[in-house]
Amino acid sequence: MSKVPDDLRYTKEHEWVQEITPTKFRIGITDFAQGALGDIVYIQLPKSDSSVNANSVCGEVESTKSVSEIYAPITGKVVAVNKKLESNPEVINADPYGEGWIAEIEIPGAALSETLLSAQEYQNLTA
Repeated sequence: MSKVPDDLRYTKEHEWVQEITPTKFRIGITDFAQGALGDIVYIQLPKSDSSVNANSVCGEVESTKSVSEIYAPITGKVVAVNKKLESNPEVINADPYGEGWIAEIEIPGAALSETLLSAQEYQNLTA
């Protein structure tokens, strides 16, 4: 069974969201997603300073099995990307919720979308 940390929020597309400040959030793909993808060999990160809309494609993950799109879980501005993944994308396989984070997004107000799932709701989805 894949790991689903309780302190994160999730999307049905297998992204996670972690609050850093009330308006800044770190995002990545879940343990379930990296497990389904297999060995990750390439990642196309979102562009720094770009605006992203919730549920729209903001990047891509390529594995030995397939290519999968990364969907922005929230609407806002990309304020940081994890450059380490450009040369070491396999970090996502080893530590999807830690060193394998993908980007940080700043939202205009301190209200996170209620469409995000709790850890329990996400576990129910992937069970």
